[in-house]
Amino acid sequence: MKHKRPLVVATFAMTVDGKVTTKNLSPVDFTSREDKLHLFRQRALADAVLIGHTSLKRDNVRLGLPTEMQESRVKRGRSRCPLRVIVSNEGRIDHRLNIFQSDVSPIIIFSTKRMPQKYQRALEKKTTLHLSDTKSVNLGGMLQTLRDEYKVRTVACEGGPTLFRALLEQGLIDRLNLTIAPFMFGGAKAPTLTGVSKDFLPASVHCSLSDMRTIGDECFLTYRIKHQRRRRN
Repeated sequence: MKHKRPLVVATFAMTVDGKVTTKNLSPVDFTSREDKLHLFRQRALADAVLIGHTSLKRDNVRLGLPTEMQESRVKRGRSRCPLRVIVSNEGRIDHRLNIFQSDVSPIIIFSTKRMPQKYQRALEKKTTLHLSDTKSVNLGGMLQTLRDEYKVRTVACEGGPTLFRALLEQGLIDRLNLTIAPFMFGGAKAPTLTGVSKDFLPASVHCSLSDMRTIGDECFLTYRIKHQRRRRN
């Protein structure tokens, strides 16, 4: 690999007008069964699946895999499911979320020492905690730890947009799988792929289209992210 970190592949679905959820950040089901299978397939290819705390809390997902995909991984000599990795700067993660009720794979949390003690005590029973002295999680350092300590070579990033943007700004996204769904939500406060910020990215990010296919009314795109970026004047 070119980088001494895992390959990071992000997978998102968005509406025709670029929204990844509603302004209330509530769970919204606007994609087909094929798109959901597409997400599972991408997850099944990875050594670890990565999610931000806000998205985890909103969707309350377990981050597992269908039985047939688990069995396929085992046949290839891999674990049944990829490691599950949560990122949270403040660490106020409810240990009653669905992900903690499932033992399909180990859970690793990257947070900071801002995490209250009561949350640490509850979570350390079910997860491995990596708490830094910094105000926010060092995402590059997190990826390096995944590579060095957990032998992770490929990470499937499943959001949300705030985490995706932070990774993108630091040049830590290598590939983007993007499903365009046949809906429009509107709303200035509904997040796009890069969140709700009105600010430009620090630098333009050039994407190279490597695959495109349509199934029904959905379009499935795969982009390679080019890391040499041209800065705005």
